[in-house]
Amino acid sequence: MSEIRFELDARIPDGPLEEKWDRHRAEMRLVSPKNKRNRRIIVVGTGLAGASAAASLAEQGYQVEAFTFHDSPRRAHSIAAQGGINAAKNYQNDGDSVWRLFHDTIKGGDFRSREANVYRLAQVSTSIIDQCVAQGVPFAREYGGQLANRSFGGAQVSRTFYCRGQTGQQLLLGAYSSLSRQIANGQIRQHTRTEMHDLVVVEGRARGIITRDLVTGEINSHVADAVVLATGGYSNVYYLSTNAKASNVTAAFRAYKRGAAMANPCFTQIHPTCIPASGEHQSKLTLMSESLRNDGRIWVPKNLDESRPAGEIPEDERDYYLERKYPSFGNLAPRDISSRAAKEVCDEGRGVGPTKRGVFLDFSDAIEQFGKETIRKRYGNLFDMYSHITNEDPYQTPMRIYPAPHYTMGGLWVDYNLMSNLPGLFVIGEANFSDHGANRLGASALMQGLADGYFILPYTIGDYIAQTPRDQLSADSVEFKETETETRARLSRLQSGSGKRTPTSFHRELGELMIEACGMSRSEAGLLDALARIPALREEFYQHVSLPGERANLNLALEQAGRVADFLEFAEVMCHDALARDESCGAHFRVEHQTDQGEAERNDEDYCNVSAWEFTGVGSPPALHAEALELETVELAVRNYK
Repeated sequence: MSEIRFELDARIPDGPLEEKWDRHRAEMRLVSPKNKRNRRIIVVGTGLAGASAAASLAEQGYQVEAFTFHDSPRRAHSIAAQGGINAAKNYQNDGDSVWRLFHDTIKGGDFRSREANVYRLAQVSTSIIDQCVAQGVPFAREYGGQLANRSFGGAQVSRTFYCRGQTGQQLLLGAYSSLSRQIANGQIRQHTRTEMHDLVVVEGRARGIITRDLVTGEINSHVADAVVLATGGYSNVYYLSTNAKASNVTAAFRAYKRGAAMANPCFTQIHPTCIPASGEHQSKLTLMSESLRNDGRIWVPKNLDESRPAGEIPEDERDYYLERKYPSFGNLAPRDISSRAAKEVCDEGRGVGPTKRGVFLDFSDAIEQFGKETIRKRYGNLFDMYSHITNEDPYQTPMRIYPAPHYTMGGLWVDYNLMSNLPGLFVIGEANFSDHGANRLGASALMQGLADGYFILPYTIGDYIAQTPRDQLSADSVEFKETETETRARLSRLQSGSGKRTPTSFHRELGELMIEACGMSRSEAGLLDALARIPALREEFYQHVSLPGERANLNLALEQAGRVADFLEFAEVMCHDALARDESCGAHFRVEHQTDQGEAERNDEDYCNVSAWEFTGVGSPPALHAEALELETVELAVRNYK
């Protein structure tokens, strides 16, 4: 394999911000319909970003290979998204616009995003809603038939479209219907229960992937003209998170080890509205949609170690701390700020629930004002889910919530065309770093995934393919055979352990270490301690992990061990990134850098950039490359939600 030259060129078009995307589309090279039929594209992941991209590319005429480790694309984790999707339609006539959505997103990310990417996202957001309505997505509607909107954190307008608390599920079904149509047409070949194990690079370009059939254990090579990763985020590095248990970093991390830059990996979001952990037995956490903060009021008792039930605590002994600290936004303060505020009051000893790690989300005022049936229509399925999990009735007593790892703003570095620094490797949705900076605003994840898949990648990947000549590369080439051999060796190493510990036990230990050192707050001492402990834990993993069963068969323990092995390496990259970014911004909160009021204190002079990390070997510190962020239209300012 030829050596990869590490180079960061964001390829942001010239011209006014409002015209960049339109000009760029007009100037991109095109692939003729006849030639599209002869070009093959691999899409790994079939959530919102992957399914929409695969369907759109197939609709254009490309031959598409779509891969998912689920038994159906409908099982992708996008289905778990609850609250809604942002778009600058301004149906409420409350002052929203493309510019306001752009500005809210830049500000919400604490000014650590590229202006050009975020403005394009706001521009295409309106088309997403039209696309989804045409697919039959059942958005909530007002009495007159117009699509309804509600508010989300970090905004003072109502721009969030929703399907009760099932928005991700309904949007995914819309994308899945388009995907299924192209499968039936023969334009997409679907590979279910198949996991990507490595990326194949030929002469400096991504040309295919190595996969393992999760049922038979068979290792296969797949060749294409370009590879698209749409594999989601990596919050499961913390073990307990709102992500599905199968969510992992493997595909992105293997691409990183082949030369793709990993950008801002320490930018991880802690969601403020999750059901608190009930004990050490728990293996994942459950999200309660941020939309609940529209009508629910968040509070804790003013008294320390309060033991009375919520209903017996009088109004003057309640602290509605978000309304007190952030009167302009109140309970709809952004996620990073709301999460740290919840941790602060719990650390003071004012937490609620059996573990005292929770705050109240109270709907009594909303029920009194609007009636129980109105609240049921807005949030009924979320209330039912909470009741089933906790055996408590949120119509009668307040919900208990607490922050939990949720979304990852970091990911593989991409340029304006969504291509990594490794030519031919495109990364979309949560798997890339591109749009959310240091903190994602609620209802923006679905917006980005569908924008990338439906309206951006289908243009930009054509520009790349038009410039790369077609060849006769096959899976029998040296590069593919060598990568297959490395894959088998990696699996054999996983099965060489002689101990009795399960992959889960190592994952839990890593997660506890990471949430303490690189979670809601970080410090130099904590990060250095983690960087000293992770290599020892990784060594112990390979020596003492126990993996029963065979490789050439269905083996869930082997699947899990591979993902944990990658987390044990990736965690070091996260900690190096958090240590190198010696400032506080958004969800990255270094305790050494905070204002007198306890808010994040940025250092724009030294860190108004994207940190992109280059792999230099296992156990060797990665190399840092910085992409300066040129903010031409937005003024850097202290983020103020008061």
